[in-house]
Amino acid sequence: MTPWNPSAVAHVRVEGRIDPAEAARRATPRDDIIREREVAPGRFEADVGPFRQYERRFEVLADGTVRDQTTFVLDIGIWGVLFTPPMRGMLARRPAEASNPWWAPPDRLDARAARVLTILTILSLALGYLGTLLTQTITFAVDEFGASNSAQGDTLAAVRIGILLAVVITSAADRRGRRKALLFSALGSCVLTIACVFAPNLVVLGGLQTLSRGCASAMGILIAVTAAEEMPAGSRAYAVSLLAMCTGLGAGLALVLLPLADLGDAAWRILYAVPLLFIPAIIRVGRALPESRRFRARHDEDAGLAGHGRRFWLLAASAFLASIFIAPASQFLNDFLRDEQGYSAGQISAFSLITNLPGGAGIIIAGRLADVRGRRIVGAVGMFGGVGFTLLMYLGSGASIWVWSILGAFIGAATVPALGVYGPELFPTAVRGKANAVISIVGVVGSATGLIFAGRLSERFDAFGPALALLAIGPALLTLLILTAYPETARQELETINPEDQADPTEPSPSSTIES
Repeated sequence: MTPWNPSAVAHVRVEGRIDPAEAARRATPRDDIIREREVAPGRFEADVGPFRQYERRFEVLADGTVRDQTTFVLDIGIWGVLFTPPMRGMLARRPAEASNPWWAPPDRLDARAARVLTILTILSLALGYLGTLLTQTITFAVDEFGASNSAQGDTLAAVRIGILLAVVITSAADRRGRRKALLFSALGSCVLTIACVFAPNLVVLGGLQTLSRGCASAMGILIAVTAAEEMPAGSRAYAVSLLAMCTGLGAGLALVLLPLADLGDAAWRILYAVPLLFIPAIIRVGRALPESRRFRARHDEDAGLAGHGRRFWLLAASAFLASIFIAPASQFLNDFLRDEQGYSAGQISAFSLITNLPGGAGIIIAGRLADVRGRRIVGAVGMFGGVGFTLLMYLGSGASIWVWSILGAFIGAATVPALGVYGPELFPTAVRGKANAVISIVGVVGSATGLIFAGRLSERFDAFGPALALLAIGPALLTLLILTAYPETARQELETINPEDQADPTEPSPSSTIES
């Protein structure tokens, strides 16, 4: 048993008299969520599938009764608790057509892809907490330090300079590999966040968070890049949706713990000690994380952004236009709820948790749609609807803000898998990390611009709603850009999108697809 995979052995048994045609089908190898190979008469093992162990035995007894028994262990670590029950149901059936169920990726995963995706989801949990902690706690830190709304906005803008550190880390990852850079980023962000417990003022807190955010940004980019390089062509958006879900769960942990900040003026510091618990888990799963097989495969190591300028500026402009609204809408939510709606820390936590829960369903649904139906229309609807309903929330009051927030979270979640997958897809292996980091810099400029304007305009209007209404022009322009200028990359291999990359024929293919 690998050190990160506690999944137990599961059993499926189908026995009884069944239709002869069905019995004949069961006597042959499966080819759906798993591709079987027959190793002896009536005995089958996994050829391709997300299993660490798998065996199926089929026999017809003397009285004509059919017995079909399967024993398996999913290679998905701690998530086996969630996915083993539906997998048992899937294996008990024998679909007439080769298709994956709604809860599984559109394409069949092999054991390695399932294992890597699982490890990346665990790292994403830590990323979600590390990435949202300052946003959730700065309003309490500002109170302790006696700073203003403008100082808060300036600090939130300044910490984004840490993206420059992400460029350095991801550039190293393009040259030396994803694994070491990813683990360095994860551990570095944890250590720097823990150091914030002792910050004496807002300047030191901002400085430490600048470095921590830089590591976390690199971590997020490399998680997405590794997932794209390991997943089959028809399931990259699904992977992004699953990773985003886990990032959201990590962010949710910060919300669950937020009421601790009400215990005293300095109680917000407790939340910065929590990453002490992440470090052992990161080290443990890091031992099981292999180097990206596309990085190890033969590719043009001298490939650059030449010939990809249009793609780069398209995604860079998109990052700016989205961030100019999304960053302040996210960062100032607690202030909006606390100052304009009169919410306590506990009420803020409840509001954020409850209204964001539907976003999880939206992410999963959109991830599958983006893989099966295409990225552009899903992304455009998510961008326009998500921003529209979020703006209505900031302009509303009372119970209505809960409704608008829920709708904004559900529809806006579609942008995460539909648009988030483009960055890793549109650049060759040799510059995939660096290109996405530089695009993130442009996004940071958009975030900083939005935060600064929103902070100052909110003080002028004495409300956040009118300020965000002006900044919503950016996402409106982005929606048009998605519909008119974005390429469609669904179900295309990365080597097709980027001809500079040529897979090494000695390496197993990252894809093993079936019709969905």
